[in-house]
Amino acid sequence: MMQHGGLANGRWAEMPLVEQMANIGSEVFRTSKWKGKGNMEYARKAFERALELFDLTIMYGRTSPRDTDETRYQMLREVCRMRELFCEAYLSSDAHAIDSLNGYFMHFAIGQRMAK
Repeated sequence: MMQHGGLANGRWAEMPLVEQMANIGSEVFRTSKWKGKGNMEYARKAFERALELFDLTIMYGRTSPRDTDETRYQMLREVCRMRELFCEAYLSSDAHAIDSLNGYFMHFAIGQRMAK
């Protein structure tokens, strides 16, 4: 069941990559917070929402309206690698493994805020 159905209908593709990554970062942070508090149900739900946003970015993300094949490839490589690291951290027995990813995503949140 898609939790971000409104975004999948086209809104996500219209967002700049920095905004997409900032939104993913929000769910990564929530996953980290709930896993750290031992609430695995809430952590799982946030994890699933983050994966959904990663997947929307992989399908629709772009660095600019004039993307070249090379810039699209680089963006996809980065997003897919972060998705992989996020999954590994979530599955780790270390409750705080995801915390290290929060700093990465914080840069996008700051960038998004500055762009407004």
